[in-house]
Amino acid sequence: MSAPRLSQIVGGLPATIPFLGPEAIERQIGGALTVRLGANESLFSPSPRAVSALREAAFQSSFYGDPEGWELRVALAANHDARPENLVLGCGIDELLGLVCQAYLDPGETVVMSTGGYPTFAYHVNGHGGRFATTPYRDFQNDAMALVDLACREKAKILYLANPDNPTGSVLEPGLIAGMIAALPQNCLFLLDEAYAEFLEPAQLPEVALDDPRVIRFRTFSKAHGMAGLRLGYLFGAPETVRPLDRIRNQFGVGRLTQIAALESLRDRDHIAAVVAAVAEGRAHYTRLADAAGCVALPSATNFVAFDLGTAARANALLKSLIENYRVFIRKPTFAPIDRLVRITIGPPEARAILADALLPAVAAL
Repeated sequence: MSAPRLSQIVGGLPATIPFLGPEAIERQIGGALTVRLGANESLFSPSPRAVSALREAAFQSSFYGDPEGWELRVALAANHDARPENLVLGCGIDELLGLVCQAYLDPGETVVMSTGGYPTFAYHVNGHGGRFATTPYRDFQNDAMALVDLACREKAKILYLANPDNPTGSVLEPGLIAGMIAALPQNCLFLLDEAYAEFLEPAQLPEVALDDPRVIRFRTFSKAHGMAGLRLGYLFGAPETVRPLDRIRNQFGVGRLTQIAALESLRDRDHIAAVVAAVAEGRAHYTRLADAAGCVALPSATNFVAFDLGTAARANALLKSLIENYRVFIRKPTFAPIDRLVRITIGPPEARAILADALLPAVAAL
């Protein structure tokens, strides 16, 4: 008896997932990790107000969440000088990227991004039959105008940019992004992934007109808000561009408790400010640590820092050593030229001390 035939798109995909989770690594090594610094999660707790709200609402988990997420969308709209119609909620940015691909990308249409950019976006594009055209990073930054030039040559349907960038941590000037938008080819949708926006100063964020139908911006509660396990992201843009996603999104995908916790986290601005300050302190520490280890910490505008090991072979060896010998979980890109980097999440002092105790001898042994 034969299994049903897969669709042509899925049948042509490799049997893979974008990321190997730390839990899978623990199963492979047969024990617990000492510290997980590879998933860009927050190692700082969520807002105490959010945690308290979760405890109080626990017995409401028998109820679905509001499928419109109305109260949360109203609160987010106020933060962005927008209207609720400008916003769509989802189960993290990852789900929302998949919805946009489903809504706007026909099989065979071209998507432009940097070579080695966010792998989960590539996962969704491949899953919807899209075709990739990529351009390499330049000096460990997205090459803004090279991306636009490529999109014009390829008549791309979508141009994707993470800013601040994952996996390098770099950030483009707002004027460069404005120039990219102005130069977009006809019928090209610009996806601006701003998962790490809370770690930027307001002046570092580009000004994008909310009524510009060519641009969709993405934000998350997984980083500064420390709610990766609750899965919440949102996008915002012109209603005529974002509202069609209501036709295909999972109406109950954002749970009741997640919505309740997110509202409290939004209201706790002091906590978010404290997390941002602690991350900035950690970035300075990582710069000193990289110097002591004889490698280079790239400038970062995120909650992680990319360390330059000089070659891909050294970066691969360090990744393997930290996991196998010290049970310290980090990640690294796989495409040249950024495959010489390792990406390390910033944690509180105790987590950074564990990293230092492992990193210095591990680099010395390379």
